[in-house]
Amino acid sequence: MFGTYFYHQRIRKSVAVFGAMFNNIYVLRKNSSGGTISQVKVPLSYAPKRDFLSRIANMANGEDAERQVALKLPRMSFEIVNYAYDPTRQLAKTGNYQMTGNSASNRSKFFSPVPYNINFQLSVYAKTNDDALQIVEQILPFFNPQYTVTVKPVENYPDILEDTPIVLQSVAFSDDYEGALEQRRSIVYTLDFDMKINFYGPVSDTNSIINQVDTALYNMNTGLADSDEYLGLVRVRPNPADASADSDYGFATTIYGALDSA
Repeated sequence: MFGTYFYHQRIRKSVAVFGAMFNNIYVLRKNSSGGTISQVKVPLSYAPKRDFLSRIANMANGEDAERQVALKLPRMSFEIVNYAYDPTRQLAKTGNYQMTGNSASNRSKFFSPVPYNINFQLSVYAKTNDDALQIVEQILPFFNPQYTVTVKPVENYPDILEDTPIVLQSVAFSDDYEGALEQRRSIVYTLDFDMKINFYGPVSDTNSIINQVDTALYNMNTGLADSDEYLGLVRVRPNPADASADSDYGFATTIYGALDSA
């Protein structure tokens, strides 16, 4: 139906950008005198929250639990939970953007993108409250409630940059303290984010660049009934002639008389 293949990797890049924001968080363990005993980098993975909760819950259940490697806490996971069209950011559909194409003789063009909000859910798992608070406190100060990153939204056009806001919508907390005393405790913080991205359509490379303008001059007061008197031609070209639309260039003007050959 649409007939044109294109793939700008917008969702894939959004997942990579979101994960990169939280992949360098540490937890410090200290003794009673305030000295640092150990430093732990918090692992981060893309996975549904329910998978980790199920794994934690099954750690103390049955013989199979003895054969499994315990899930090390603290750790974090994130996932996409929803997509929603954002009409407040929609531009005119006929609007378009143009940039230098694959050669200096043409221009590439794509129309206004379609705005969407991607809802990410970040989950923080810890077995002590202090570990969880250290992680959360390294995240919250950067969102007030918005944090903006710059991305390259259109594949094969790295010069195009776009500011992408990421908004912290809510923070939720849960603690399974109601379980048995010997049961492994897990504290979970859930943070919901909205990433405001744009989906771009196919890029067209069929628009030729105008690199010469000719202006013909005529005398309209000759009194002739059928035609005016041709006086000459003014031709304007970029200088240098092979300049691209995005380079620094001037113009060269050539004037041809009525008897000159253009």
